[in-house]
Amino acid sequence: MSFVLLDRPREHVALITMNRPERRNAMAFDVMIPLRETIERVSRDNDVRVIVLTGAGDGFCSGADLEDPGPLPDIDGLTLPSIARRAMEELEDVVLALRKAHQPVIGAINGPAVGGGMCLSLATDIRLASETARFRAAGINNGLTAAELGLSYLLPRAIGASRAFEIMLSGRDVTAGEAERIGLVSRTVPAPDLLEECYTLASRIAAYSRLGVELTKRMLWSSLDTAGLQSHLEHEGTAQLLVRLTTRNFEESIRARKDSRPPDFMD
Repeated sequence: MSFVLLDRPREHVALITMNRPERRNAMAFDVMIPLRETIERVSRDNDVRVIVLTGAGDGFCSGADLEDPGPLPDIDGLTLPSIARRAMEELEDVVLALRKAHQPVIGAINGPAVGGGMCLSLATDIRLASETARFRAAGINNGLTAAELGLSYLLPRAIGASRAFEIMLSGRDVTAGEAERIGLVSRTVPAPDLLEECYTLASRIAAYSRLGVELTKRMLWSSLDTAGLQSHLEHEGTAQLLVRLTTRNFEESIRARKDSRPPDFMD
């Protein structure tokens, strides 16, 4: 049985599904390592313009698998502290793979995203949630820190510092409705419509310039790291000039408007 599925539901759209529904797609290593490998492989597929990430069954990802974490590769001869560090790196690499993907990643949050699953959802670029979704920074509930896999970096940037502090320190559930209200997800939709809504959004994005979309993703993430406005303006200006001066996309957009047709961006 494959714990990660890859499908092509629409032209230029890849659907990656974590496929361990009986464990609500918990973060066992035999799920997360193939997931990272699949994201990296799809990132290099130049026919894919947008990635959709979801979970099989009625859950997105339930966080750490406390019953069967699966095999961790290449740990022969390591002591327990080194093994623990390697384990965290394997999970961290999934978050980084989502961020580094050439394509935008839409998270189709189809159910609970708990602990590391919440972190995984925050690593996607856009999040749409079903009405059955819920989020919880569960580390604090387990006597640990809620700050894991980038959550203390990503969550305040998504919803603001005060809300992030309250959610991470209280260990409470955030419903789909609240998640939409505070900006944790872009919108919520009925569960049967979730993937189709994601595909419709993905197809809209895929119609634009490949280079323009990728650089927009890069600039948005860069803005979260930048030290100041002037530095970021220089990054944005360079990216805009690159597309403007090395492609005929702008001229094509003008022709398309005059002809009352969708533009065909060839980069």
